[in-house]
Amino acid sequence: MIKIFVGGLSPEVSEMDLVVFVSIYAEVRTVKLVRDKATAKSKGYAFLEMTNQLEAEKAVAELNDITFRGNTLTVKIAEEVPVKIVKPTKYAKVSKDVKTKRPRLR
Repeated sequence: MIKIFVGGLSPEVSEMDLVVFVSIYAEVRTVKLVRDKATAKSKGYAFLEMTNQLEAEKAVAELNDITFRGNTLTVKIAEEVPVKIVKPTKYAKVSKDVKTKRPRLR
């Protein structure tokens, strides 16, 4: 399976619209339309997971710079971003918001 990035989407585009449009070129396994957490409106891009590498590459070639619902799409193979694991060091500074000592009597 391979993921592709689709950018430049109109805010009115739904997951189903995207699946119907892209499935002409390749079989779509999953769709993740990225939305704003507060308003639930589309941010204008999505990630699609394809079942076949060759079909995904064909879809990228055919769909990149094409107009869909009035917007020009940017389509490319999604880049996998490695997850960074942050480990605290022995000498890590403690946040000043957290009191590490008990209150002193005056």
